[in-house]
Amino acid sequence: MRVCFVSRRYFPAISGMSVYAQNLLRELVGAGHDVTMVSQYRGDAFGTRVYGGGPPPPVPGVRVIGLEQTGEQEGGDFERDVDALVATIAAEHARRPFDVLHAQYGYPTGFAALIASRALGVPNVVSIQGGDGHWVGSCCETHRLAMVRVLAHANALLIGGRSFVAEVCDRLGADPARFTIVPGAVDTGRFRPPPGWRPGDAADPVRLFYHGRVDRRKGVLDLLDALDLLRGRGTPYVATISGIGPDVEPARARAAALGLGEDRVRFTGYADYDAVPPLYAGGDVFVSPTYAEGFSNTILEAMAAGLAVVSTHSVGVSDCLRDGENGLLVQPGDVPALAEALHRVVGDRPLRARLAAAALEECRRVYSWSAVGRQIMDVYAAVRDRAPDPAFDPRLPLDPACRFRREPHLL
Repeated sequence: MRVCFVSRRYFPAISGMSVYAQNLLRELVGAGHDVTMVSQYRGDAFGTRVYGGGPPPPVPGVRVIGLEQTGEQEGGDFERDVDALVATIAAEHARRPFDVLHAQYGYPTGFAALIASRALGVPNVVSIQGGDGHWVGSCCETHRLAMVRVLAHANALLIGGRSFVAEVCDRLGADPARFTIVPGAVDTGRFRPPPGWRPGDAADPVRLFYHGRVDRRKGVLDLLDALDLLRGRGTPYVATISGIGPDVEPARARAAALGLGEDRVRFTGYADYDAVPPLYAGGDVFVSPTYAEGFSNTILEAMAAGLAVVSTHSVGVSDCLRDGENGLLVQPGDVPALAEALHRVVGDRPLRARLAAAALEECRRVYSWSAVGRQIMDVYAAVRDRAPDPAFDPRLPLDPACRFRREPHLL
């Protein structure tokens, strides 16, 4: 099958979706599919600093086409970038026809795939990701209508879990029967416990680890406030915050204001994907105080690496973690509760051991890429002979009040 995979941001942008795309591409090529990836990327200094930027690197067995998000970079003109995506997909299809289009994110890539699909007569699959449910569509009428049309007219919709289905349907009025649940997955060959690991083992003091986008929506500022409370209780710990994102400087400023020096909290910045497994090996407890996820790749990586996990009762997390069973969960934004959970897991080795062992076993059993890749390829096979749905208007009213036009990198 000839597949066009349309990515919102691939490497060198560091995000869970880059990791997801890399693993899916590997599975598709390994199964014998002919794959082209069209990937958007930030080419400006700001976009590179916040998310990582520059053209996507080569991917073994995949034709890779990078499209700089010039519209996004120049005033949040997402419509220009949608037009560029559609034109690129059409040109590649003319060169050699596709059997299916698969877009990451409902907007802008999913909407572009929907338009291209109708023009080319090729079916489409759209993966609904975290921002699609949490933010996109609640920002303005332009993007609400774009998401509504994708949710109503895509040939197939993939989504990470039931809690995320409920959020998307509540926000955007979609039919839950339209979704196929395909959970996140992790490369358990790349992410695994270090040699000699035993559940519950920890350094002295216990090492708390955050990895991912440094963004207040991921709870990074809450984590710093909780670390301050831990210090006040005399709880021994050291913490590492790994990654880049829109709130690196506010996070550094918060740590400085709280007097959390490098003896307590280290910011390690950008980490190439190949450098990430050793970072997990340098932690004992993974902390993800996120407000919402589509499905958290970093939590799965932590589970696979043998870390105990502390996170939140939030969309996307509750599909893979259960409080007291394979993780500790608190309400998003509840800093005292987060500090209490961290205090418990730091001081209680049997608790760490039980959580880490249960998480590792479940990760290996449920969240393997071989199983998830097969599910996605089964969806391709199911839609291959379907005609795209033409019953939507590709034109959108322009709502200039959209907050993402002022801060497009947050979309």
